[in-house]
Amino acid sequence: MFPLLPCFLYSLAFILTFKLLFQRRKYKNLPPGPPPLPIIGNLNLLENPLHRFFQRMSKTHGNIFSLWFGSRLAVVVSSPSAFQECFTKNDVVLANRPRSLSGKHIFYNYTTVGSSSYGEHWRNLRRIIALDVLSTQRIHSFTGIRKDETERLIRILAKDSCMDYAHVELGSMFHDLTYNNMMRMISGKRYYGDESQIKDVEEAKEFRETVAEMLQLTGVSNKSDYLPFLRWFDFQNLEKKLKSIHKRFDTFLDKLIHEQRSKKKQRENTMIDHLLNLQESQPEYYTDKIIKGLILAMLFAGTDSSAVTLEWSLSNLLNHPKVLMKVRDELDTQVGQERLVNESDLPNLPYLRKIILETLRLYPHAPLAIPHVSLDDITIKEFNIPRDTIVMVNIWAMQRDPLLWNEPTCFKPERFDEEGLEKKLVSFGMGRRACPGETLAMQNVGLTLGLLIQCYDWKRVSEEEVDMTEANWFTLSRLIPLKAMCKARPLINKINLK
Repeated sequence: MFPLLPCFLYSLAFILTFKLLFQRRKYKNLPPGPPPLPIIGNLNLLENPLHRFFQRMSKTHGNIFSLWFGSRLAVVVSSPSAFQECFTKNDVVLANRPRSLSGKHIFYNYTTVGSSSYGEHWRNLRRIIALDVLSTQRIHSFTGIRKDETERLIRILAKDSCMDYAHVELGSMFHDLTYNNMMRMISGKRYYGDESQIKDVEEAKEFRETVAEMLQLTGVSNKSDYLPFLRWFDFQNLEKKLKSIHKRFDTFLDKLIHEQRSKKKQRENTMIDHLLNLQESQPEYYTDKIIKGLILAMLFAGTDSSAVTLEWSLSNLLNHPKVLMKVRDELDTQVGQERLVNESDLPNLPYLRKIILETLRLYPHAPLAIPHVSLDDITIKEFNIPRDTIVMVNIWAMQRDPLLWNEPTCFKPERFDEEGLEKKLVSFGMGRRACPGETLAMQNVGLTLGLLIQCYDWKRVSEEEVDMTEANWFTLSRLIPLKAMCKARPLINKINLK
C-alpha cells in the first residue's frame, strides 16, 4: 500500500501532464517554441538575465515564440511590428496583468495601478494619476524639490573636488537622490543621506530597511505563480515574508497619512496632501487604500528607474569622452558658466536629450515590459494567442534590433538627428498601460545629468573603459556601481551653494 503523500504526488503529476498535453493539442498555430516537459513546462530552460535569454531563444524560434511556465502559456514578442500590433489593434485585449503572490500581498490584492485588472477601477486610478498626481501643473509645482535635491548632490561632490580630481561612487548617490526626490514630493520628508538633514532618523531607518526588503522580495522568482500546487508547501517561506513586509509598509503608510491628515490647517504641497483634499469631496474615489496604492506605485516606478538611467548615462559618457565634450559645449553655449542649469533650459539642450534617449535605447530601465494577459483569443501576426496567455515584450532586444537600428550596439546619440527615430523607442511602453511618468522621469534625469556635466569635469578611474555588465535584476541596473573621478569647474566658485 502506497503512502498517501507519494500517491497524491503521482496523481497530481499525471493530471498536470495530461492537462499540458491537452492544451497543446487544443490550440492550433501557436507561436513556435521548445517542447515542454511534464508539469514544469519550460521553466527548466530559463536563465538570467531573462532579456538576453529571450533574445537567444528568438534567434532559434523567431521574434514571436512561446514557452510553457508550468501549464501556463507565455508568448514572448521581440518584433517591433508585432509589438505595434499588440498595443494598437489588441491594446484592450492585452490590458490585463497576470496574478502573482507579490500582486496579492504587496500591491493591495491587485488594486494598484500597475497590478490591477483592466476595468473601471483601473480607469479611475489612471484618471487620478493623469489629473492629480502627474499632471503638468502638479509636476511643475514640485520643481523646487527637484532643484534642491540635485543641488545638494552638487554640494556633496564639491567638498573634495575643488582643487583636484576626487574619486566618487555614484550609484548610491543617485539612489539617495531619486528616493529623496520622490518621498519629498509624496510626503515632504527626506529619508536618505546625511542624518543631520533628516528630521526623524529612526523613521528614516525603518523606511530604508522596509523598502530594501520589499524590493528584494518583489524581485524574487516565484515558481508557485506558475506551479500553484507549490503554494501548499511554501518551501521558500515566501508568502509569509510577503505578508510580513506588506504589513510593515502598510503600517508606515498609515502613519504618514494620519500625520498629514492631522495637519489639516497647515497642509503642505505634497501628493498626500493633495489626495487628502480630494478625499474630503470625493471619499469614494480617494480612499486611504487607493492613496497608499498610489504611493507604492510612485515609489516602485519613479525611483530605481531614474537612478539606473543616470548611472548608465554617465557610464556611457565616461566611455565616450568626445560625446561628453560635445554636450558640455552645448551647456556652456546655451546656459553658460554664470548660473546653474534648470528645468526650463532642458528644451534648449537637444543633444543632452539625445544622450538620455540613446541610454534608454541601450539600457532600458525595464528590459522586459511588465507582462500582459490576453482577455480573449487574438492573433499576433500569423499566430493564434489563446485567452489567458501571458504576453511578454522584450524591449531590450527590440531596441537593439539590427533591422531597425543602424549599428545597434553602439552608443551614438547623433542617430536621433533623424526625424521620427525617437518614436521607435519603447522604453516607457505603449498603449493604455504605458508608463505615465515619462515626463517626470525625463525632467529628473535631464536636470541631474545637465548639472553634473555643467559643474564638473569627469574622467574614468583608470585607462580601462567602464565595465558595462548588467546585474540580474528586474530593473536593468549595473552589476558594479559606477565609480568615477570628478573635478569642480570654475562655476562652483561663482555660485552660491549654501
